[in-house]
Amino acid sequence: MNEDPRQPRRAVLALPNGFTLASLFFGIFAIVTASKQNDHDQTRAAWFIVVAAVCDGMDGRVARATRSASRFGEELDSLVDAVSFGLAPALLMYFAVLRHEGWDWVFVFLFTACAVLRLARFNVMQAGRPKREFIGLPSPMAGGTLATYYWFSQTSLYNQTVLSEWPWQTMLRFLMVLLGALMISSVPYPAWPTFSARTLKGAVGLVVFVGLLFGLIFLPKEFFFPVGVIYVLYGILRAALLGMVDRDGEGPEPPTDDDLGPSSGRTRHHHGRHGRAHRPQGAEDIG
Repeated sequence: MNEDPRQPRRAVLALPNGFTLASLFFGIFAIVTASKQNDHDQTRAAWFIVVAAVCDGMDGRVARATRSASRFGEELDSLVDAVSFGLAPALLMYFAVLRHEGWDWVFVFLFTACAVLRLARFNVMQAGRPKREFIGLPSPMAGGTLATYYWFSQTSLYNQTVLSEWPWQTMLRFLMVLLGALMISSVPYPAWPTFSARTLKGAVGLVVFVGLLFGLIFLPKEFFFPVGVIYVLYGILRAALLGMVDRDGEGPEPPTDDDLGPSSGRTRHHHGRHGRAHRPQGAEDIG
């Protein structure tokens, strides 16, 4: 029986899901490594969460490039994101900072629950639609910001400045609650622009990508947590300004479901996953 040449081969169909499972592998690896409760392993655990985010960003792009997106891939992506960007960074913070207080595990639950709720909402509201914005903070960005806090806390920028005098254990609890609340909020966050030298938006996306790659290679500990905080604050300030403009009757209408930002470019949940025609496969891969 001849196969339809227009249909992707089975190996091609499996490729995006391979990146998704790689994200799960590194998320679980991060949990196991962080549980050893020493500085070296907790630093490694943060690295594994960053690698998981890279894999998460690749699956949707690969699915679109190979036209192999599927509903299965979208669902798989959401389940994996709940572990790699919900549970894993929350447990890293628990093992590194919060384990000394008996009830601080509750913050692990709250952060993870918000990530799961966000993914479920994304699947219902934004799956399969082109997205210019995310409604709520994407879970990979929330998890990445939380995970790289530990990196940042080990730098001279933190330890030799006034930041070291701040009550960071208390502030970490606040940060986990804030990131969790933003994930399930209606605050719009920009999606990752497509890489292209042909358009201004694509060129900006390419410049941002190169800048992040530079920071990852040369200044990972000093770079990523501040960038994550800037992204988080940008969404909050932008939403506040747009709200004030709207009250004056001069602002644009709030984004509809069809406007929701691209997650990773898949078509389905909060991040969009291997997104092809409906932009599937990519729960929330920011790109």
